[in-house]
Amino acid sequence: MSDAMHPLLAATPLLDVHHPDIEALVARRGWRTLSPYDRIGAVYDFVRNEIAFGYNKGDELPASTVLADSIGQCNTKSTLLMALLRAVGIPCRFHGFTIDKPLQKGAITGLAYWLAPQRIIHSWVEVSLEGRWIALEGFILDAPYLASLQRRFPQARRFCGYGAATPDLSAPGVEWRGQDTYIQKEGIADDFGVFDSPDAFYARHGSNLSGIKRWLYERVIRHAMNRNVARVRASQW
Repeated sequence: MSDAMHPLLAATPLLDVHHPDIEALVARRGWRTLSPYDRIGAVYDFVRNEIAFGYNKGDELPASTVLADSIGQCNTKSTLLMALLRAVGIPCRFHGFTIDKPLQKGAITGLAYWLAPQRIIHSWVEVSLEGRWIALEGFILDAPYLASLQRRFPQARRFCGYGAATPDLSAPGVEWRGQDTYIQKEGIADDFGVFDSPDAFYARHGSNLSGIKRWLYERVIRHAMNRNVARVRASQW
């Protein structure tokens, strides 16, 4: 079915499905030869673990830019995940939310935490498989980063902070098994519903920062945030 006939497979400015780097990655990994279930799993695992948790210069980045950055947070990883899923023929949609600011405490510190809005734009991806919709959010934190949190808080069950909000940090259910995956769901504040694309969501709801705050974030603050995330990943507490 063509993009024009199926909006949940369509390319958009952010979902630049046909970008040469996206096409090359899909071809190199051979994802299109897999079953739909395994296609979802392979793309999900790539975005979860080969795109490390970190902060890009903004939310409204094309998927190819996120791929080139090799880092991402909930919104930018969602864009990349959607583009790769559509590139291998898996219909998907964007579900927009806000999350409460304390969920990010620890991953974000100091001035960066002060600048962050009380409710932060958040998203996950929903995929269509065998006639049902599956919510994918567990790709946000890469496995080494999550493992470092688990070592630091070995007795934790319900946990909120460092980019996680889960009822059980020891077993948060982030692996692809054909079911919903979550890592920040417990921090959700507002539910904005589903959209065909991230482009449509940002056109209606905007993103997290603007003006001088965005300028500072892009040029200075996010680099300190990424250094802090790298220390957490390396268990340099």
